[in-house]
Amino acid sequence: MPNNTPRQGAVESESAFDMQAREAYITGLPPRIKPLQQNELGKDAIDAVNNIRKVISLPPTDTVEEYTATMLRHPALYQRHTELAIQLFSGALSARDRELAVLRIGWLSKAPYEWGEHVKAGKRMAGLTSEEIDRAKQGSTAPGWDEHERAIIRAVEELIADAMISDETWAVLSRRLDEKQLIELPLLVGQYQGVAYLQNALRLRLMPDNPGLSAR
Repeated sequence: MPNNTPRQGAVESESAFDMQAREAYITGLPPRIKPLQQNELGKDAIDAVNNIRKVISLPPTDTVEEYTATMLRHPALYQRHTELAIQLFSGALSARDRELAVLRIGWLSKAPYEWGEHVKAGKRMAGLTSEEIDRAKQGSTAPGWDEHERAIIRAVEELIADAMISDETWAVLSRRLDEKQLIELPLLVGQYQGVAYLQNALRLRLMPDNPGLSAR
């Protein structure tokens, strides 16, 4: 019989986590790969950045942030990576479902860059409150979620812990999500788990308006 329970350790208690030490380990040291300088980037790079900014409801810019300037050292991969990101941002899942899932991924991954950026995105695009963002840290067992929201967050926890969504969680998700959305959710989790891996492993520096893991 399959084990539908996430492996122990998938959800850490707050007391087991030293946030300052984690941030110092990832963002307190120099980036492992130097980003391209602004004078090394052409109009195509600016256009690519603004395509993404348009999708996430941000105004155009004439500069390229360090994350993108680093990824552009592998331009072919960056293009494919951003194509999927844009598809997911404008995809079948609601902004609220998407951002709740990404916040849970970011927190379980202890990813300062991803967490801080998606706290902002969650508030701007999905209307999430600071209370709900704090609750996303606690996970699916936190009081206050409705049945559907709890299932979205539990699906993230199960996928990260066991690369599977349990039958119980799937049944709840299926009450509100259609087939396109059910296909999209695991891909969303995989995409943003990968983004967390990348941003953490490269030790990307936080943008000035990104407070990292303290964001709420």
